[in-house]
Amino acid sequence: MNALKAVFALLVAAAILALSAYAADETPEVTPAAPMVLDTAPAMQVADTWLAFVDSGRYAESWEESAAYFREAVPKAQWETTLVQVRGPLGLAISRKVRSATYTRKLPGAPEGEYVVIQYDTRFENRPQSVETITPMREKNGAWKGAGYHIR
Repeated sequence: MNALKAVFALLVAAAILALSAYAADETPEVTPAAPMVLDTAPAMQVADTWLAFVDSGRYAESWEESAAYFREAVPKAQWETTLVQVRGPLGLAISRKVRSATYTRKLPGAPEGEYVVIQYDTRFENRPQSVETITPMREKNGAWKGAGYHIR
């Protein structure tokens, strides 16, 4: 459990954490200059690919495939160490089902941008009930990249 708290603290300190309570209830801001993107599929595909790296223990690759904002905030070695501490004890991911996917332009502690906060009900070998939150963000070049990850 201390390892889970470490990941949470790391992401908050890095100002990229997508709060799971926020994701469940927040309504995206929609303005004429910034229409809401209803198609979350591209961000969800990126999240699935990114999770495959994490599930297979390829933590360095998950960092390399993360948003520039994330890579600037979290050193690669720290990311790898934290994931070893957190994901290792959980065992293999047995199942994962999308709970929600919410598009937003604002997240607490993160710069304004485009995000999709995706929550999964996940079952691990050693923890039958978990909620994973993965937050892809749209980069300046238009590509979606992982910018936040949290397990509770």
